[in-house]
Amino acid sequence: MHIGTSRLAVPVAVSVLALFGTGLTATGAQAASQPVPTKRELGERVAKSMTADQAKRTVSKTPAPAPKPSGPQQAAPMIIGGTGETIANAPWMAQLHYLDNRNTTDRSDDEAFFCGGTVVAPTKILTAAHCVEGLDWTLDSVVVVGATKLPTTDASQVTNWHGGTPVTVSRQWLHSGYDTVRTDNDVAVLTLSQPVDVKPLPMARSTDTGLYQAGQYADAYGWGRYTSTSQALSPSLKRVGMPLVSDQTCAQFWGSNLVPNHMVCAGQPATGSDSGTNTACNGDSGGPLVRNGRLIGVVSWGVDGCVYKGAYGVYAKASTYSGAIRARVNDTDWNKDGKADMLARRASDGTLFPFHSLTGRLSWQAAVPGDYRSTNLAVQTDLDRDGVQDIVRRTTAGDLFWTHQVTGKGWQDTKLTGGWQTRRAFVAPGDVTGDDLPDLLSVYDSGKLIIHPGDGRGGFAPEVDAGPGWQTYQNLVGHGDFNRDGKADLLARTAAGAVYLYKGTGNAGLKAFEPRVQVTTLGKTYSRFATPGDVNNDGTPDLLAREGDVLWLFPGTGNVTGVSGPTFGSRQHYGTAWGQFDLFG
Repeated sequence: MHIGTSRLAVPVAVSVLALFGTGLTATGAQAASQPVPTKRELGERVAKSMTADQAKRTVSKTPAPAPKPSGPQQAAPMIIGGTGETIANAPWMAQLHYLDNRNTTDRSDDEAFFCGGTVVAPTKILTAAHCVEGLDWTLDSVVVVGATKLPTTDASQVTNWHGGTPVTVSRQWLHSGYDTVRTDNDVAVLTLSQPVDVKPLPMARSTDTGLYQAGQYADAYGWGRYTSTSQALSPSLKRVGMPLVSDQTCAQFWGSNLVPNHMVCAGQPATGSDSGTNTACNGDSGGPLVRNGRLIGVVSWGVDGCVYKGAYGVYAKASTYSGAIRARVNDTDWNKDGKADMLARRASDGTLFPFHSLTGRLSWQAAVPGDYRSTNLAVQTDLDRDGVQDIVRRTTAGDLFWTHQVTGKGWQDTKLTGGWQTRRAFVAPGDVTGDDLPDLLSVYDSGKLIIHPGDGRGGFAPEVDAGPGWQTYQNLVGHGDFNRDGKADLLARTAAGAVYLYKGTGNAGLKAFEPRVQVTTLGKTYSRFATPGDVNNDGTPDLLAREGDVLWLFPGTGNVTGVSGPTFGSRQHYGTAWGQFDLFG
């Protein structure tokens, strides 16, 4: 079938010292921003990417058991059939223009193509791994949001964005299990250099099985090829509605090419020509498959030409990758390298430091400006969804502050509320309520758990009672999805050392978490804990714990005890001299 990246031609007119002796140099608290290209420069990138020698970045698949037709069988995504759509009805659609000119004047070696993508958070674009694998999207590439039409360039090389906003990419994440042979685990996330004012599309969760019922219709969107007889992309956005297909039915055509639970098929069998065929095709790669207002799939692969008789379109099944993707959306990544970083306060002077993950150890960075001696609780989160880490902290006087960076002004303190001296703990686990916005949880001294739903702008909606009994725990931490079902979880530890996992349900109130499951025991020798997210970059959040002067990483496995193995793997040594820090976050 089809769906790969399209490099299809479109006429321009149309279309402090390192941690404890590691020898690393200190850097700023957050990664320094790169020079911002002008709109003209971005327009030149787009024009070049759309007129370069656009050899297809596709995946070869042979139908089974049907005989192989003449010519190469390649995966290649687009929308054939369907109807025109406006960005007003699909505001989360993104155009991904890739260009690498190889630093030569020779156009024949240029690497250029077009993919689709979906805004899943103000700085996050979900797309296909085959659109990202082996490439550097932080170079001369451009993401465009907010436009129904592709950019066009006139004879004076002035770009018309057609109401869209061009943005550059600051980092990229590729699923660690991406298989180029099988096109398996075909998901990736691009982080934008600045947030976009676009309503994100919610993603399916692992429990959203009803969204995949065979026979029900879902919509694919994109600017890909609109006919099998031409390599041209559609200058305007298109949408096509297609029935979902069961794995059994799809496998009758695709055989072992189909990986159940990792892939989902959609569409009526192609007719062999444009007439009667409705499918995605070249250039639609990475775009969304949508049902009931949720992203359920990512355009992945198919056959070259997209209309081979009997073929179905194949999509990466979003619910399977919900946890890994949300780990990228809710990361605590200060230096934009794709790994979660930790905060720690030095007890001697109240200085707060970020520690960058180097996958095996943490690197001590320049301090966050300010005096944090009066702070007694602190967590990391991105309350305003600007892609830059914030700190929510409480002072000994009970005042709650949002410490965040403001463009052109540096770090700023915003008082959120007072009277929090009666709270024994608070955590920022991510999205608890199921609206894809970061939330805050707090525990009263009495043991009542409160959910403070985030509004995505640095504030909160009215608090929600999540139930009593939490005074049982000496420690409460959580940032991420420990069982990889797409919902934020909590870890709670008793004074005796028993550690329990509370799996999130995606609901607010008394049913926000499932009954606890004991996942490990960390005895009294462990005195400080932190769960900043995915520290070792394997797609699952981890647990950091201090024992005396030593810091240990307990790598998350994504499992739940008693089901498929331990929740945490064997502990890994993450450095010494940690006894000087008394507050982790």
